[in-house]
Amino acid sequence: MTNTSTVNVICMKWGNKYTSIDVNTLYSMVKRNLTIPFRFICLTDDKKNIRKQIECFEIPKISVPKSKEGSPWRKLALFTKTINDIKGKTLFLDLDIVIIDNIDCFFDFSDKLTIIENWTQKGKNIGNSSVYCFEFGKYPDLFEYFNNNSEKITKEFKNEQIFLSKYLKDIDFWPENWCTSFKRHCIPRNLLRFFLTPKKPLHTKIIVFHGRPKPIEAAHGGFYGNFYKYVKPARWILKYWY
Repeated sequence: MTNTSTVNVICMKWGNKYTSIDVNTLYSMVKRNLTIPFRFICLTDDKKNIRKQIECFEIPKISVPKSKEGSPWRKLALFTKTINDIKGKTLFLDLDIVIIDNIDCFFDFSDKLTIIENWTQKGKNIGNSSVYCFEFGKYPDLFEYFNNNSEKITKEFKNEQIFLSKYLKDIDFWPENWCTSFKRHCIPRNLLRFFLTPKKPLHTKIIVFHGRPKPIEAAHGGFYGNFYKYVKPARWILKYWY
């Protein structure tokens, strides 16, 4: 059991896209950058090789259509009313992020669900669910509504973060520089990416690696996708991602 002064940090791992190394690395980054007492929890279908300091619970059953089983729709399971004894402020973090500064501020910024404002949908009240904070158990109606209407919802909405944002409506966004995108804010534009090393944004706390390259790929550099999607090695990532 946890006391009221302890916060939760939760990640999810299922299938083969991520490994125990990703979970363990995220825990290490959180431990170095969070001074508040915390529980680190991984919701997973395979806890093999996950370090003992991490609490592993099964992912709550959720009605995700077969065609979407490997997709982020499963992340909505976090909005079930109860998972073991989890209570209180909860910060969800994707496994493909790099924490580069203290994250205490994420827990007292707002009493509403607070999320990244999606970089490609500015002004549309749509979040990016790589980093969000909420009071655990506050939105069981969202979980139940999705479970009862998953086929309809997954056809109507492109992804879970759009559905989440539209369903809740009254949400807050992190300050713009707290969470940045490696693709949008670090990699030089156009042909400059072949000559200039990706740079760390000023004053940012978390860098999100959506799609490819992933953190370790970006650190070593290479081609990820078409020939023009080259990334010069960003060795500075290794200072934080371990």
